[in-house]
Amino acid sequence: MSDKDKVYIFDTTMRDGEQSPGASMSVEEKIQISRVFDDMGIDIIEAGFPITSPGDFEAVTAISKGLKNSIPCGLARAKKKDIDACYESLKFAKRFRIHTFISTSPVHMKHKLNMSDEQVIEAVKESVTYAKKFTDDVEWSCEDGTRTTLDFMCKTIELAINCGATTINIPDTVGYSIPEEFAKTITHIKNNVPNIDKAIISAHCHNDLGLAVANALAGLSAGVRQIECTINGIGERAGNAALEEIVMAIKTRNDLMPYDTGIKTELISKASKMVSNATGFPVQFNKAIVGKNAFAHESGIHQDGMLKNRETYEIMSPESVGVKKTSLVMGKHSGRHAFKDKLNDLGYTDVTDDVIQEAFGKFKVLADKKKQIYDEDIIALVDDSLIVDNKINAINLKSLKVFAGTGEPQRAEMTLDVFGEIKETSQTGDGPVDAIFKCIKELYEHDVKLSLYQVHAVTEGTDAQATVSVKIEENDRTTVGQSADTDTLVASAKAYLNALNKMLIKREKKSLSENIEHQRVKEGV
Repeated sequence: MSDKDKVYIFDTTMRDGEQSPGASMSVEEKIQISRVFDDMGIDIIEAGFPITSPGDFEAVTAISKGLKNSIPCGLARAKKKDIDACYESLKFAKRFRIHTFISTSPVHMKHKLNMSDEQVIEAVKESVTYAKKFTDDVEWSCEDGTRTTLDFMCKTIELAINCGATTINIPDTVGYSIPEEFAKTITHIKNNVPNIDKAIISAHCHNDLGLAVANALAGLSAGVRQIECTINGIGERAGNAALEEIVMAIKTRNDLMPYDTGIKTELISKASKMVSNATGFPVQFNKAIVGKNAFAHESGIHQDGMLKNRETYEIMSPESVGVKKTSLVMGKHSGRHAFKDKLNDLGYTDVTDDVIQEAFGKFKVLADKKKQIYDEDIIALVDDSLIVDNKINAINLKSLKVFAGTGEPQRAEMTLDVFGEIKETSQTGDGPVDAIFKCIKELYEHDVKLSLYQVHAVTEGTDAQATVSVKIEENDRTTVGQSADTDTLVASAKAYLNALNKMLIKREKKSLSENIEHQRVKEGV
C-alpha cells in the first residue's frame, strides 16, 4: 500500500466526542476504550484537551503511556501554556502528536477572538513553531475553515507548513458545508498552497446538517488523506462524522474509493458498545453499521430475498463489523461452556472467569423468565457484570421490594450491603423509582445531583430486559452507572448503585492525590 492509498483514521471520541453535553467519561473508562482503539488499528487517538482540567490531563497521560500502536494526541489552543500541557501529558509516549488550532473565519476572528488577520497570522507562526520544539508530528487546524475566505485560509496553511506542521486539518466546525463545496475547498487548497505536498490534508466535519460523513468522503475524493471522526458519531451539538460509517463506506465501496484504512472492522461493534456504556448514550436502533436494526430484516419481501441470497438486501456482512447475523438460541438448558463460547463470538475474549461466572448465573435466572435469549440480552448481562478497574463494589443490593399502584403512596423496602454491614430501610416517594433512590440515600448518606435517568428496552416483547442509565454529579466529579434486568425497578436500583460505587472510587483517588500534595507541601517539595 502506497502513501497515496492510505487514509489515516484520527479518532477524537475522547476529546470532541466527550464534549457532547452529558457524555463525560472517567479516566478508567477512557483507558479501557483506548485499548480497544489501539487493537482496532486507529492511527491517531486524540485523547483529550489537557489544559482544560486535571481529569483530561490525567487521561491523556495514562493513555499515552499505554498505547502500543496508535499515536496519542492532545489538543491545544494557540497558546504556549496549552502546548506545554500537551507535551507534559504526552511525553511518556515513544511518539506523539500535538494538535494546535486557531479560528480563521471572519465571524470567529471578530466576535470570538477579537483579533485582526495579522494577529491571527502571528499566532499561527508562534504556536506551530513552539509546538515543533517538542515533536516533529504537529497538526494545525484552521477552526471554522469552511466559513473562512479561501485566500486567507491558503495563506495561513502555507505559513503553518513552513513553521513545521505536517498535518493540515480543515474543520467544518459548524457543519455548514455541503459535499460538492467541501471538495472544491480541498481542491483549491491543493492548487493554491505551494508547499501543500509537504503535509497531509485532514477533514474534521460536524453533522449539523446531517452531512458530516458525506463531506468527509467528498474531501477524500479531492485529496484528503486523514479523516477525523468519532465512534457512534458523538460530538458537539449534532455530532461528528461517525468512524464506523467512514471506514465501512471505504471498505464497501472500494471500487469508487480505492483506499485502505487498516482498521480491524470486526472490533467496531465492541468499540461502539463500550463508548455507549461509558457515556450513557444509547445507540439509536436504525444507526448505520452499529444500530440494533442495521442487519435486521422484518419485511416479508426482504426476508424472502435474504433466504435466497443475503446479497439481495445486505451490502456488507454483519460479521465484518463484529455482529452475528442471527441470534444463537440459548435457554435454561445451556451449559457454561456454551455460554463462554457465545461470549467469544460476541467479542468478549478477555473477560475474567469471575465475570463469566457472575454473568452465567444471571443468564440462568433470566432463561427461566424468558422464552428466548437474544445476543443483546447476553451482552447486557456481561456489561452489567464487568467490574470497573477491577474494584469490588463497596455497596451492593441484597433485596428490594416495591409497592406501587393507585390509592396509596409508592413505597420501597430495601436491604443493602454497605461496606460489609447489612442495612435495611423503607421509604415512600413520588413514584417507585424516587422511593428506591431515597432508600439508597438513607442507607448510605450522600449528597449528589441526579443529572440523568434513562430507561430503554434491550430486546422486544413484554419480557424484555430494561437497561437503565443513571448519571450522578458531585462537585467536579461525574459518574455514569448502567444495569440491565427484566425488572425495571431492580435495574434502576443497580444502575444508581453502580454510579455511586464509581463515585466512591473517584473520591478515594482524589483523597489520595490531596494527601500526597499535602505531604509535598509539608516537606517543602
